[in-house]
Amino acid sequence: MKTRARRLGRLVAALGILLPCAAQAEPQDAPELARIAEFIRWGGVAASVPIILGVLFAIRLMERASDRLSARFSNRRPTIQKIQTTIRFFLYLFVFVVSASLSIRLDKTTLTVVGGALAFAVGFALRDLVASFIAGITIMFDRPFQVGDRVSYGGEYGDIIKIGLRSVRMNTLDHNIITIPNNKVFTDVTSSGNYGALEMQVAMDFYIGTDQDAELAAELIREACLTSPYVFLAQPIPVLAKQVIFQSYVAFHLKARPYVFDCKYEKAFETDVHFRVLEAFRENGIGPPAVLHRQLSDASVSGRTA
Repeated sequence: MKTRARRLGRLVAALGILLPCAAQAEPQDAPELARIAEFIRWGGVAASVPIILGVLFAIRLMERASDRLSARFSNRRPTIQKIQTTIRFFLYLFVFVVSASLSIRLDKTTLTVVGGALAFAVGFALRDLVASFIAGITIMFDRPFQVGDRVSYGGEYGDIIKIGLRSVRMNTLDHNIITIPNNKVFTDVTSSGNYGALEMQVAMDFYIGTDQDAELAAELIREACLTSPYVFLAQPIPVLAKQVIFQSYVAFHLKARPYVFDCKYEKAFETDVHFRVLEAFRENGIGPPAVLHRQLSDASVSGRTA
């Protein structure tokens, strides 16, 4: 009983301390709340609710109609989707402007506060756009690549089809349009295969066993490159060789570096040469890398000779 009485006494004392503090805080917060409430038109808020619900209902009907039209006129589906997206954007903008004008008292103080907030928000949102714009001007003068170049950037590989003030557009070999912001171009390494020229070097790798005739293989690869209809004969066709470990096999690596006369035929040139080399290797008995088994007698003979 004594313990309970002590706890009850402490609770009463704590409430006696907190209640005066709360009474002192209420008069300080009340003017702030009243000042905020002065900017709001509660009648306008009530009138905005049916407008918002009506616009949402209209958007829903538009989406259903758009889906039906897209299913019926499939060849016009991208155009229908563009129109639907544009109408939806303007409906959202309309309901925002109407609801704000009905619900907020627009006086000089309100316009100053709202204008400052909008200016800050727009400036923050346009930060990357301004950076891309400045980077686009730099690209025009520095020219790390040109329209028509075959470029490797950020794991993507394809042709540059447009250089704008905000972004660069690339058409990959899979016919995907990649949009790259200009300010991102200067933060990553960009590799241009032809840099304004039509012809481009196409590196091709071939692997044979170490027990095969490497010199004959190099000549067959060079001949396959020379006889391809896509080769650019004004440039030499070097074939480099070295011994490597390829997929746990000791192999002989042959790298050809011919030029294609037009970079858009890069993959066609590469495919044609590989088919020609495969057929030539088959006719001359040149095999791929394989595990070589040496007999113990051969090893002992070579040891005695040494």
